Amino acid sequence: MGKLSEKISIVTGAGQGIGRGIAEKFAAEGATVVVADVNETTAKETAAGIGGGAIGVRTDVTSRESVAATVEQVRGQFGRIDVLVNNAGWDKAGPFTESAPDDWDRIVQINLYGVLNTCRSVLPVMAEQGFGSVVNIASDAGRVGSSGEAVYSAAKGGVIAFTKSVARELARNKVNANAVCPGPADTALFASIGGDNPRLREALVKAIPFRRLAQPADLANVVAFLASDEAAYVTGQTVSVSGGLTMS
Repeated sequence: MGKLSEKISIVTGAGQGIGRGIAEKFAAEGATVVVADVNETTAKETAAGIGGGAIGVRTDVTSRESVAATVEQVRGQFGRIDVLVNNAGWDKAGPFTESAPDDWDRIVQINLYGVLNTCRSVLPVMAEQGFGSVVNIASDAGRVGSSGEAVYSAAKGGVIAFTKSVARELARNKVNANAVCPGPADTALFASIGGDNPRLREALVKAIPFRRLAQPADLANVVAFLASDEAAYVTGQTVSVSGGLTMS
């Protein structure tokens, strides 16, 4: 019996990276995982790989219609939604003064509106049930800012503030909401925004007290705790998982 035994859990962006690590941890802890990802192939591959009755569903978090269809499918198949993990994210690094508004739109649509869209569909379900847990993957960029990631930082800062607000609104329904802020993590997304540059990578590692980048499992362990009944009295909190890079 794991700490997430029999919990019906939706994890967005779970086809790879941190999301896949979260899905794997959830399955290991007994959850039934809905692997939601815009890439249907990786969603289904991840679901097949973790087992435990997991299903892969193509979900575009920027589309309210796509999100609503996924939520209805989950309710129809499982009858309830116990946990929502908003992990889907995207960034394009570079100086703000050279950035393109089209990229702003995509960054905000995925990182902020994606969270709004899923929560708008899932929170009424949880409120009606009288239980549920939401864990939003934000970023330390949203707490302290990040050079070359101004719009991403703004979107993630919005996720943190939104999480606190819905935690207040839904507390009377016994629904909790918390944010987890990864520091630099060893993922494909990090590599795509410059993390594959050996000099940048070395400088970052030196700045982290634990002297290594985060692995998906580091984040997944904290998310699993916040999604579990062990964290039933924890809500509206922002937890950095950064090896000590940021401390508050």
